[in-house]
Amino acid sequence: MPRRRASDLKRRRYRREPKRRFLIFCEGRNTEPAYFKALKRVFSDALIEVETIAPAGVPYTLAKSATDRARSLELERRPRKLRNSYEEGDEVWAVFDRDEHPRFEEAVAICLLGNVGVGRSNPCFELWLILHEQDFDRPDDRHAVQAHLQTLRPEYERDGAKAPDCDDMVSRAEEAERRAEVLLARRVEERTPFGCPSTTVGQLTRSIRDAARKARGY
Repeated sequence: MPRRRASDLKRRRYRREPKRRFLIFCEGRNTEPAYFKALKRVFSDALIEVETIAPAGVPYTLAKSATDRARSLELERRPRKLRNSYEEGDEVWAVFDRDEHPRFEEAVAICLLGNVGVGRSNPCFELWLILHEQDFDRPDDRHAVQAHLQTLRPEYERDGAKAPDCDDMVSRAEEAERRAEVLLARRVEERTPFGCPSTTVGQLTRSIRDAARKARGY
């Protein structure tokens, strides 16, 4: 049997993976979509699609919409030979805030049962953005967190009229992920895993970065 050349083995080892699609349901209509669109631009050379969907409603309603979408994708899957370039690796995520919303933990449970990723933030998504700039571990409410972000990013407007410069921020997503993990570990130690401040949005950005790395073939 002829031996395979090293170059052939290398090509097989570093073969690009199929496209991955991330369907992200988010509560906000400005800041969150702006952030994920910036993330998509950063990874434009990778075979990734990020679709941001911003339906109206509280976390529970958003979680139901996301799980319904995940269920429909599963039902619509075709046999392997008939599939397009997207594969089983497609991911559906729900991104929402704790703030003062009712049924927050129920929304998280619905997502987990429905195979939907959860990017939850307490008190709000702006906490995740602050972590791109610095450590932050104060149990402030939404208004205080947004005000603090504005001191760090003067272009940001708290009324949602203008998002921060997300193209600049996403370049430090990996730093934000590490800071977010520290906060989550502290809340677990305190036996308040959903406590303030905490965010799991970094789990979503890490998944996108991993998909990009694999799509590039390394």
